[in-house]
Amino acid sequence: MRGLLYIIAVILIIGWAFGFFYGNAGSLIHILLVIAIIALILGVIRRA
Repeated sequence: MRGLLYIIAVILIIGWAFGFFYGNAGSLIHILLVIAIIALILGVIRRA
């Protein structure tokens, strides 16, 4: 389950970076980044 959270977080961060540099998607890009950070934090909390 932890691996899945990290994979989702990485995909969201890549999507955020792509949208941030190559498109103008507005607040959707920042929402992706927040979701990715939450997924990473949940992975760290569940591992501890």
